[in-house]
Amino acid sequence: MKIALITNLAKPDAWPVTRSVVERLGALGAEIQMEEKYREEFGVAQQIRFVPHASQMVHSCDAVLAVGGDGTIMRAAKSAAAAGKPILGINAGRLGFVAGLERDELDRLEDFAAGRFLVEKRMMLLVSLLHRGRLVRYRALNDAVISRGSMSRILDLRVSLNNNPVCSYRADGLILATPTGSTAYSLSAGGPVLDPSLQCMVLTPVCPHSLMTRPVVFGPSSRLSITADSAYDEEVFLTVDGEVSLPLENGQQVEICRAQEFAEMVDLKQKNFYEVVTDKLTERRD
Repeated sequence: MKIALITNLAKPDAWPVTRSVVERLGALGAEIQMEEKYREEFGVAQQIRFVPHASQMVHSCDAVLAVGGDGTIMRAAKSAAAAGKPILGINAGRLGFVAGLERDELDRLEDFAAGRFLVEKRMMLLVSLLHRGRLVRYRALNDAVISRGSMSRILDLRVSLNNNPVCSYRADGLILATPTGSTAYSLSAGGPVLDPSLQCMVLTPVCPHSLMTRPVVFGPSSRLSITADSAYDEEVFLTVDGEVSLPLENGQQVEICRAQEFAEMVDLKQKNFYEVVTDKLTERRD
């Protein structure tokens, strides 16, 4: 199997985990590709072929393997989804909700290298808006968040479904999450936990100024339009998966719907999702 290996060496445990992954996959006869920028750290490993760009190796591989925290794995998953390739995440961070393996489970790489695994298709969001006069689009595996800036002033947020007004909020912001992202920021803001095999979107307000406000779940064919207004010229931002952050003009519209692509997450353990959630949210992290 030809494997594109993506790592985040900013994580303290990422280097030894990545090194162990390289040694194990090499011993199993896998062909490993990494970006040229990692030649200094891993150049002595003869199992690795270095390529100039990540997109090149993702498109030419059979599967992608990402070592890092949730952010690293999500970025790699979106690149893999664009190329139609499955991805296995190995947790070298903290919670690792989207990781398929923990650092002490690398013996399972034998099944990965042999292609003995299931694939879970995870829904993503397509986020569209005008930015500096041009239409820009982003994919989100976890969530898209519209929120205020540093000042503690409330926003007026309006939501339309398929061009029909459905609800409005006075709140610090709104989270629109996928089922995968339902266990992230949305959960902290009081949203429900959704099985990642579902195809739906959950809209969760952040600190709403109301006693009756609740999260709302929308179906997979929904196309939502969200606008945010501030009476105090407060800064408003759109954040996608915690990595893209764009300022929004007052009253600017953001459109969100299901993306055509799916993230194909490798499942080696066939562990019940709710058991994973319980383990991740109750385990103690130092």
